[in-house]
Amino acid sequence: MIHNLTGDSPDIQEEIEQEQEEALEPLYRVFVHNDDITPYDFVVIILQRIFNLTPPEAEHVTFIAHVTGIAYVTTLPLKEAQEKVGKAQFAASLEGYPLSFSIEPE
Repeated sequence: MIHNLTGDSPDIQEEIEQEQEEALEPLYRVFVHNDDITPYDFVVIILQRIFNLTPPEAEHVTFIAHVTGIAYVTTLPLKEAQEKVGKAQFAASLEGYPLSFSIEPE
C-alpha cells in the first residue's frame, strides 16, 4: 500500500501539483482591444465572467480600452491566458461581435 506522506488527499495533492506547474509557466499580459461594433456593456460582462474582474475593474478596463484603443486586463500563465482569450473571443463571435484580445510576455 502506498501512503501519502504529506497527509493531503489525492485531490489536494493533484491541485498542488497543478499550481506548481502553473507557477513555472511563463506569465503573459492580456489586453483587450477597442472596436466600433462590440457594445460597451458586453465587454464589461466578458471581463467579469471570463477574466473574473470585479464590476468596477471591468468597467475601468473597458473605459480605458474605449478611450485609448487598448487596455491591460490581467497577467496569467500562458495556457490560462490563451484559454480565456479563446473563450472570450468565441463568446463574442457567437453574438456577432469582433471583440479581440492579445497577449504578450511579461
